[in-house]
Amino acid sequence: MAQFSIEPAVVAERVPRARRFRVPGEALAGYALVSPAVLYILVLVAYPFFLALYLSLSNVTVAGGFGGFVGIANYLRIIHDPTFIKGLENSLSFTFFAEVGKSVLGIGLAFLLLQSLRGKKLIRGLLMVPFTMPLPLALLGWKWMYDPQFSVINRVFGDMLHLMHQPYPVWLGDPVFSWFAILIVNIWRGFPFAAVIVLAGLTSIPKDILDAAKVDGAGFFRTWHFVIVPLIAPILFIGLIYDVTFTLSDITIVDVLTQGGPNGATETLPMLAYQNGIIGGNLSSGAADALILFPLLFAGLVFFLRMLFRRTVEE
Repeated sequence: MAQFSIEPAVVAERVPRARRFRVPGEALAGYALVSPAVLYILVLVAYPFFLALYLSLSNVTVAGGFGGFVGIANYLRIIHDPTFIKGLENSLSFTFFAEVGKSVLGIGLAFLLLQSLRGKKLIRGLLMVPFTMPLPLALLGWKWMYDPQFSVINRVFGDMLHLMHQPYPVWLGDPVFSWFAILIVNIWRGFPFAAVIVLAGLTSIPKDILDAAKVDGAGFFRTWHFVIVPLIAPILFIGLIYDVTFTLSDITIVDVLTQGGPNGATETLPMLAYQNGIIGGNLSSGAADALILFPLLFAGLVFFLRMLFRRTVEE
């Protein structure tokens, strides 16, 4: 019986030819699917970023136009500016305490929603109202609540509960109270998102694991640290990266409520960049103020992703 053998070279030629007829259609479909996201990144992220980098390395003002490249002179100037140092301190402290507040309230609310409650589905739906509500509209309500004359906060805690005494605090006019006022609004808006992230992670954990930890005598903090966090670490890290990025770069709350005042008490780097670049007309200084945040965010992103990668490798 005759045996037929096919040369390896013939097989090597036939396989690429078959693939050549199939791959282009699949590749074209893939490019079509990712093209909206790529176009979005190029137009709304990449172009503004490189434009800001170009402006920060130049001397560009609204009145004088382009004055030539100056290298890193703008960055060297702003790091010695006391206003910039104050803005950097406010941004970092504001982000840190906001994340702590959101984490505590979000985790507590997530565990509360795991319990058997009446109207739990309705509560879950209302949970996202602060996060989805148009922020300028919500800030108008907060501005009225912080009003020194008609403040509902002063009325409730002062006249009704007698926890405050006259003269009541001027929430947006005092350096200390204005900082706390901005912090409270940011936590109010962001902690529902933290609760949803934690709740999504908790619902993905098999109930048998939590019951086993309870039988072994593990309390809440031990269960959270040794059982829950390792299982939902990817969800927590991604949510934390997302929220830190938006908190550190937030400008709307400060702009609507205090415009960075009083006396720079609530001046953050995004607000400082807006005032220097848009209000003051110094585009180079404003771009440098804004881009200072980039290495901070990039370093934080690398740190959290490396932690997440190590956890994945260890598992």
